[in-house]
Amino acid sequence: MAAPPYFCIMESGDRAPESPFEVLKIKEFRLYIIQRFFFTMAMRMIATVVWWQMYLITKDPLALAFIGLSEAVPAILLSLYSGHVVDKTDNRRLLLNSVLFYVLCAGALLTITIPKIEHSVGKHFIQYSIYIIIFCTGVIRAFLGPVTNSIMAQMVPKTFLPSAVSWRSGTWLGASVLGHASAGFLIAWAGYTNTFSLIILYILISATAAFFISPKPAQHTKKEQKTWDSVKEGLKYVMTTKELLGAMTLDLFAVLFGGAVAMIPFFAGEILKVGAIGFGWLNAATDIGSAIVIVYLTMVPLKKNQGLTLLYAVAGFGICIITFALSTIYWLSFAALLISGVLDGISVVIRGTILQLKTPDEMRGRVSAINSMFINSANEIGSFESGLAARIMGIKPSVIFGGAMSVLVVIGAWIKAPSLRKFNY
Repeated sequence: MAAPPYFCIMESGDRAPESPFEVLKIKEFRLYIIQRFFFTMAMRMIATVVWWQMYLITKDPLALAFIGLSEAVPAILLSLYSGHVVDKTDNRRLLLNSVLFYVLCAGALLTITIPKIEHSVGKHFIQYSIYIIIFCTGVIRAFLGPVTNSIMAQMVPKTFLPSAVSWRSGTWLGASVLGHASAGFLIAWAGYTNTFSLIILYILISATAAFFISPKPAQHTKKEQKTWDSVKEGLKYVMTTKELLGAMTLDLFAVLFGGAVAMIPFFAGEILKVGAIGFGWLNAATDIGSAIVIVYLTMVPLKKNQGLTLLYAVAGFGICIITFALSTIYWLSFAALLISGVLDGISVVIRGTILQLKTPDEMRGRVSAINSMFINSANEIGSFESGLAARIMGIKPSVIFGGAMSVLVVIGAWIKAPSLRKFNY
C-alpha cells in the first residue's frame, strides 16, 4: 500500500526546521506555493486593471469604492458559513473548484473589454458589469481564503508552520508586486483584452498545481453537529483566544481606515500625473516593501516581542499613509508606500503565525474564515470607506484621515490590550 504523500513530513515529529529552506523539500508545499503565486498574480492584475478602467470610465472616487464593496459584501455574508464548509470538506477539491470558478469571472471580464463589445454596449453597461463580476469573485473568495489557510497546515508539521507562513506571505507579496506592476505595463502596451488573456493563463497554471495536490480529508468530523452550532463554536474560540482576537481587531481597523490603495488612481492621474505605468508602480510599492521584509524575516525570524513589534508596525504604517497623502513628489510618494509595505509585511508575518499556531486543526476553516472576514474583507470595505470619505472630504484629506485613524487604533490597543503588547511566540 502506497504511503500517503505527507509520510515524510510526519517523520519530522516535533523537530524544528534546521534552515528556512527545509520546508520547501515538501513536494506538496512546493505545489501550494506555485498555486498561490500564479493565482495571487492573477488576482492582483485583475484588481489593477479594473481599478484603472473604472477610473477612466467614471473619474469618480465613489465608483471605485463600489468595486471594493461589491466584493466585500458576499465575502462577509458567506464567511462564517464558508468556514464550516472548509472544515467539513476535502480542502484540495474545494481549492481547485474555487480557482476554476475564478477562470469564469476572468473570462467574463475579458469579454466585456473586447473593443467591439465595449463600444457597442457603452460605458454604463461596462461599469455595472464589472460590479456584478466582482460580486461573483467575492463569493468565490469567501471560500478560497479560508481553504488556502486551512490546507497549508495539512501539508507541513506544526513546528514548520512559522517558516511556511513566511514563505506563503513572501510568495503572496512577490506575486502581488509582479501582478500590480506588470498590469500597469500591459494596460499601456497590450490593452485590456490581452491582459485578461494572460490573467486566465495564470489562473489555469494555478489550477494545474492545485490538481496535483493529493486529497485533504475534512478535519472536522462531528457529523451530527448542526451548521449554526459549528459556526458558533468557531466564533466562541476566536472570542476567547485573546491573542487571536487582539491581532485580528488591530489589523481590521488599521486596514479599514489606513488603506490608500483605492485612491492611488487619483493620485497617479491627477496629483502626480504619472499615467498608467506610474500607477502600476505606485500600486506595487506597498507589496515591494512587504516582499523585501518578508524575505528578510524568512531568513532571520523574529525571536521575541512580537506583540510589541506588531503595534509599532501598524502605527508606522499609519504615519506612512499620511506622508503619502501630503506628498506631491513621485519618488516620495513611492517611498512612503514602500515603507508602509515593509511595516505591513511585519504585521502580516506576526498575525499569520499567531493564526496558525493558536488554531486547532479541526477549527482551521472556521477560524480562517473569521480572519478573512476581519482582514481580507476589510480591504474592500476600506476601499469603500476611502472612496466615500474622498467624496465627502476630498482625496487628500480622506487619506490623511485614514492614516491618523490607524495611529489612533494603535494607541487604543496599547491601552486596552496589554496582553497583545506583551505577547511572544
